Amino acid sequence: MVMVDCKEVLHELPNIEDGIGLPNWELVLGLFLAWACVFFIIRRGVKSSGKASYFLAIFPYIVMGVLLVRAVTLPGSIDGIYYFIRPQWGKILDPKVWYAAVTQCFYSLSVCFGNIIMYASFNKFGHNVHRDAVIVTSLDTVTSLLAGFTIFGILGHLAHEIGTDDIGTVVKGGAGLAFISYPDAIAKFKSLPQIFSVLFFLMLFVLGIGSNIAMTSCSVTAIRDRFPNFKQWQCSLLIAVVSFMIGLLYITPGGQYMLTLVDFFGASMIALVLGIAELYTVGWIYGTDRLCKDIEFMLGRKVGLYWRLCWSIITPLIMTTILVYFYATYEPLTYNNVIYPSWAYSIGWMITAFGILQLPIWMIVAIIRDPGKTVGAKIRGAFTPKKNWGPMDPLLREQYHKEIENDLTPRRGQGVWAAIKQNIFG
Repeated sequence: MVMVDCKEVLHELPNIEDGIGLPNWELVLGLFLAWACVFFIIRRGVKSSGKASYFLAIFPYIVMGVLLVRAVTLPGSIDGIYYFIRPQWGKILDPKVWYAAVTQCFYSLSVCFGNIIMYASFNKFGHNVHRDAVIVTSLDTVTSLLAGFTIFGILGHLAHEIGTDDIGTVVKGGAGLAFISYPDAIAKFKSLPQIFSVLFFLMLFVLGIGSNIAMTSCSVTAIRDRFPNFKQWQCSLLIAVVSFMIGLLYITPGGQYMLTLVDFFGASMIALVLGIAELYTVGWIYGTDRLCKDIEFMLGRKVGLYWRLCWSIITPLIMTTILVYFYATYEPLTYNNVIYPSWAYSIGWMITAFGILQLPIWMIVAIIRDPGKTVGAKIRGAFTPKKNWGPMDPLLREQYHKEIENDLTPRRGQGVWAAIKQNIFG
């Protein structure tokens, strides 16, 4: 199955020293179909994507349920599930494991990709975001466990079929888990393997479309907020075409090498750095105390000490430690045990620099644009909420400034340690 996948579908190269090759025309058609689906779903904004989300959200659970029932009836499946849930306590202090866990959470919940903020922007001001956060994170955890039980149950059956007790030998990491190891296990079903194969890949397609809709809608919303005369369908079509052209890179014979490269330098690393910057910005520049008072104003409920400690100290400290350790123990990137050529690293670090440098560049732009007369005044102004900051509704904004600003103003002249204590404990 591995050889068929690499030679017949990906036409994968042993290395990319001589380039990545040309796209496979069959995969080009598949990529075009995927982006056509995304375009037609988001062309009318939340009106069309909201209706499609009912199918996109429910169908994968139906398929996972069917596959899970089938998985637990196969010999060896329990061994696979036990392998999935069995803790390896020796890894608990390994920062690389924590880095992998953090990046997985970033992908799974779309943290720091703008999707959550984009969808939240359509809510009313007093919407119960606390309830939504609990529901979304709980469902995400349950979905991950359900998918894990299903996949490792079937991989346990694969290990049973080939006569090995080490399930780790049949698991291929990264994209290979879904497109090599799992299909190989389904191919060994004694009954109706074609049906389960179609269901599995249809589920992957629907999940991919659902995730892509959120990412693309976020880009469309950001562009149209800046250029309101740009129509929804025009912006959606532009992003779909550009994304399709970029996607051609990943369906070349060297596409998996490029996917791994961009995933490492472009997604994981950038998201982690910007996520840490966001934590310090919200927790210490804007202020945890002010954030908690904003939440209290919106929801009418106080924020407990646990969340204050997480937002101001615990989470920023853990994330910073993981990032520092990651850079301190950095190793050359490999794919299929092949080390990337130097030109690939140049591309990778250029992608990382392009993403991370957005932070200082726009920070400088904000300082320059601030109306303050001196450099110090411009810096302080750029790091301070503007006068029009607050709810969009004028009456709510006026009430907000009376309650929040008047409560915070007397504390701005206090000492450093008193300010830190106030920021953490309120």
